[in-house]
Amino acid sequence: MSVFKSRPAMRWLVPAAAAAVVIGGGAAAGTIVASADPTLPERSAAQLLVDVQTAKIDGLSGTIQQTADLGLPTLPGITGGSGTNADLINLVAGSNTARVWYGGEDKVRLAVLSKLGETDVIRNGSDVWLWRSNDSSATHFKVPTDKQHEQKTLPQGVPATPQEAADAALAAIDPTTAVTTTGAAKVAGRDAYELVLTPRDTGSLVGQVRLAIDAEKHIPLGVDVYAKDATKPAVRIAFQQVSFAQPDPEQFAFNPPPGTKVETPSEAQLQKQAERAQQQAEHAQGKPAAGKPEAPEGTKVVGKGWTSVLVTKLPKDDGAKAGEGRQQLDALTGLLPKVSGTWGSGRLLQSALFSALLTDDGRILVGAVAPEKLYEAAGR
Repeated sequence: MSVFKSRPAMRWLVPAAAAAVVIGGGAAAGTIVASADPTLPERSAAQLLVDVQTAKIDGLSGTIQQTADLGLPTLPGITGGSGTNADLINLVAGSNTARVWYGGEDKVRLAVLSKLGETDVIRNGSDVWLWRSNDSSATHFKVPTDKQHEQKTLPQGVPATPQEAADAALAAIDPTTAVTTTGAAKVAGRDAYELVLTPRDTGSLVGQVRLAIDAEKHIPLGVDVYAKDATKPAVRIAFQQVSFAQPDPEQFAFNPPPGTKVETPSEAQLQKQAERAQQQAEHAQGKPAAGKPEAPEGTKVVGKGWTSVLVTKLPKDDGAKAGEGRQQLDALTGLLPKVSGTWGSGRLLQSALFSALLTDDGRILVGAVAPEKLYEAAGR
């Protein structure tokens, strides 16, 4: 059974989910061949994309580790704090560990481990649980057992076959990225092909992205994102251990521990959440559905590919809670260096992989680009 078709959960369970965003934004393979270990057959980048799209596994379990060092400046409450911000700190300057089990489309479990406890998402048939150990809470809801909701007509422009998907991806990314191969890779003790994606635009802070694809099972095993001129990855997400045997059914059985606060959302609440998620997806594609709210006024994307910049406006104060949040943001931005130009003035946050500009007139500009690109976008 296909891992990537009609299984949204598996799209974020595999560690190279982040690489899907990169591939979607730019990388031409052409006829470049990934020559891995001599014992492995040669595969072109296009063939590897088809391999990933048609990957079939019956079971999987493993441990995933995410590490990050984005080179952010020390900011109280963000990169220099502790306590409730520990998980956020680990995302930008630390490590996180997760375990995953896959026993079929209706048997999936992801356990995220942190210093503050464990968070599990478990699906077992029609039962779905979200459990948090740090506050002894659980959310339980039912999903339809029939598959009618999966049998939808593909929207216009969505490829119907893996080959179409690969062709579309390669056509979209051709102008912005160079693709090469480093040869063989080893991830979690398994042989893999490795593709190297390098932005052609020097304005991007991303130096390269390395994607490891399992030579036998064809699923992504890991992704490394390097900042420009760096020798170590700024972000790495990869399996540390993986098995393709069927997991024990007990891994998908969940009984709330004594004292757990269990919440069961109503069908109306679930429908509202689903509609909100659909609306956010449509906005991300720039295609809000008819009759639904548009994206916040002033939100736009300037540029294309690796050097695109998201421009939006700070939310307006709306009530005491919103006002308090704005005060905290103002206190944080006050610690950032002041910058100015023909576009106006503001504060700049810069890391190894991205820059963010908060202007005094209430705009936020973010991109994987050097500050000059943000200033250029701010002046448009």
